[in-house]
Amino acid sequence: MSEGKRRSAGRPATGKTSGGHSQSLVRGLNLLELLAGSPNGLALSEVAEESGLAPSTTHRLLQALQSQGYVTQDNELGVWKVDVKTFRIGNSFLEARDFIGTSRPFLRRLTAQTGETSNLGIRDGGTAVFLAQCESPQMMRMITRLGSRAPLHASGVGKALMAWLPEDEIERILEEQGLASITNCTLNDTAALYASLAEVRQRGYACDREEHAVGLHCVAACIHNEHGTPLAAISVSGPMARIPEPRLLELGELVRETAHDITSRLGGRVPAADEVPS
Repeated sequence: MSEGKRRSAGRPATGKTSGGHSQSLVRGLNLLELLAGSPNGLALSEVAEESGLAPSTTHRLLQALQSQGYVTQDNELGVWKVDVKTFRIGNSFLEARDFIGTSRPFLRRLTAQTGETSNLGIRDGGTAVFLAQCESPQMMRMITRLGSRAPLHASGVGKALMAWLPEDEIERILEEQGLASITNCTLNDTAALYASLAEVRQRGYACDREEHAVGLHCVAACIHNEHGTPLAAISVSGPMARIPEPRLLELGELVRETAHDITSRLGGRVPAADEVPS
């Protein structure tokens, strides 16, 4: 095959077609993200408004996604939601990350030991994303929707991950995300946050004292990879009535040791308390 023919076989003849397909793909993925963040579904007008697209364009993209099984429309309410194929793709991500499967027995053990809900989350930019959970058997319990997010500075899992990041990365996150107050207890002062992160490194666990949800206490610890950098974090959360301050600290010891066990199982390395992240 000649050089000219190889080129024409390997790419479109013009950039216009390629760019058009790329634009449609990006728009379609943006719509999927919108719907994924709205479990109750969105009306066509809402999807169009939030995406900044014309209703006709939005409808065409939704129909294309629907034909491939990624979204569906509720016949009674008329709202659009993600469909089963989107779930399968998301689930394949979970299955591909060994630390999630490795952590599940430890989460179940934590819940059995404490009677409270245990969680696992990872960092995505300036937020923590929750990927696994073992629910408390208690009637009044903390439940986090898988895939939901929390600011790093305003959650136990987030602070456990943030504490072991390089300082320039923390500065970048604070510059981009700021320190929004989720509750009256959220740390919204930079100095207070840095002091809290230093305490996390010394103790080996992070405490969330109503910083993300009123009436909720949480304690979390980081799982490290072979380089000693954050891979994920686990937590135990429950109402203050069952987790007052003394028990919060007791649970912190347990969660820290469990995170260390998971780190060891994964071949990771727990850094020393005075080891400066780099």
